[in-house]
Amino acid sequence: MSLDDTDNRILALLMDNARLPVATIARQLGIARTTVIARIALLEKRGIIGGYGVRLRSGQYQAALRAYVGVVIDPRDAAGFVGRMQKMAQVETLSAVSGNVDYMIELGCSSTAELDRLLDQIGTSEGVRSTSTSIILTRRIDRTALPA
Repeated sequence: MSLDDTDNRILALLMDNARLPVATIARQLGIARTTVIARIALLEKRGIIGGYGVRLRSGQYQAALRAYVGVVIDPRDAAGFVGRMQKMAQVETLSAVSGNVDYMIELGCSSTAELDRLLDQIGTSEGVRSTSTSIILTRRIDRTALPA
């Protein structure tokens, strides 16, 4: 079942502000409140809406140090590796990628000492063959954060 224009418009409003009242969504779309409630429930049931969370404004919260870590792993250990990374609060994103590495991690750390400790944890994690790290100096374009 594909999404129609109304579903897409509801999703767009919720992605801008997940706390937007149903009445406001209904008013903006010109549909009944009960229709919005039913559509959101169906989007959640189908797994299209996977959850609700917090997005931080750019510049309001920022880890002192950010780094990208490329990781090469033994394919048999992929599921375990993902599970271990999930438990590390400093792992902001974990992406499976193509190319010279299997995964790319974005870390947010409070200091170089914390980064060093995390790199040791990641590098000695079961199945990890090698890592390569690049510290992020400046983001020139960032379309993921909310505007200030």
